[in-house]
Amino acid sequence: MGKQLAAVLGTGQTKYVAKRHDVTMAGLCREAIDKAMADAQVGWDDIDAIVIGKAPDLFEGSMMPELSMADALGAPGKPLLRVHTAGSVGGSTSIVASKLVTSGVHKRVLTVAWEKQSESNAMWALSISSPFNKPVGAGAGGYFAPHVRSYIRQSGAPEHIGAMVVVKDRLNGAINPLAHLHQSDITVEKVQQSQMLWDPIRYDETCPSSDGACAMVIGDEQSADAAVADGRPVAWIHATAMRTEATWFAGRNQVSPQAGRDAAAALWKQAGITDPISEIDAAEIYVPFSWFEPMWLENLGFAAQNEGWKLTEAGETKIGGRLPVNASGGVLSSNPIGASGMIRFAEAAIQVMGKGGAHQVEGARKALGHAYGGGSQYFSMWVVGADKPEHPAEA
Repeated sequence: MGKQLAAVLGTGQTKYVAKRHDVTMAGLCREAIDKAMADAQVGWDDIDAIVIGKAPDLFEGSMMPELSMADALGAPGKPLLRVHTAGSVGGSTSIVASKLVTSGVHKRVLTVAWEKQSESNAMWALSISSPFNKPVGAGAGGYFAPHVRSYIRQSGAPEHIGAMVVVKDRLNGAINPLAHLHQSDITVEKVQQSQMLWDPIRYDETCPSSDGACAMVIGDEQSADAAVADGRPVAWIHATAMRTEATWFAGRNQVSPQAGRDAAAALWKQAGITDPISEIDAAEIYVPFSWFEPMWLENLGFAAQNEGWKLTEAGETKIGGRLPVNASGGVLSSNPIGASGMIRFAEAAIQVMGKGGAHQVEGARKALGHAYGGGSQYFSMWVVGADKPEHPAEA
């Protein structure tokens, strides 16, 4: 049959909060699913398959929750596929769902990812016990702090860059009604006065622990064309890429992993993009700790090595800047781990569909969604656009 075109027909998100004790994981997912299906104007008979994404079962202590959740997910009688690639899982899940459409296997696929961090302790779940690790290496921050220190040392970035990223993203989050943290009074000085957790990462430079779910309906060319003809915008999927590398190997570049650079190169080639910073109008980049903004700007090819922090300092990553990054508030404002990557992908789609509301980037026609996971070893990303591609891009 050959490669087909696909587009995001609708998105749905819950309000991200610290604790959703009023619903089960199934109820949380169904909120996002119902919103996505309403946005796409589809019913259950229109959905051919369901693809779900979930971070480690250890996070909530519920093994294979998709078994008990199958009915709520609308899966009975339909294919149900689960994806897991650590923190990048929401992005990887979106790509797997899109491939079921671009391959011609299904016409419309529902995809959803979620997390209820209130039912877990993710920091300790992500801590490697002694004697396999230092007892102070608790949580993801303990693992990534040395990489941040290396970046600061080799790039010569001034120490306030991390705080600038936080202020930008939290101010963006303050105008996004779905964001977990609304801190409209945050300042660089307040961030720099917060407690040091993992040198040089301070408390305010870290992501929150959130409950929430995100869902999308992805449809084929016929479905997307019908929506557009009806006056409903879609987000055409121009390119996707996933790459993986081992956590540990001699000479590994922890600051700018090869898998991320390879995925970005493949993505830009597939999308026909030669100058990302000039051709991408909005970027949703997975930044759980503030210093990862400049690090990933370089890894993705938006800036030369050791130059990413200069875009941040110059205000180019703000809404209205040359490359608005995380207009939604990003992972620094909302972090239901299993869903965080899908939120980046969905928010990229929202931007090119013109549905961003107060955090809409004016004139956004092409956007990047990005996620990473594990020890910066799993990468997933896509480019979506308001304009229909002339022909399916080859991966």
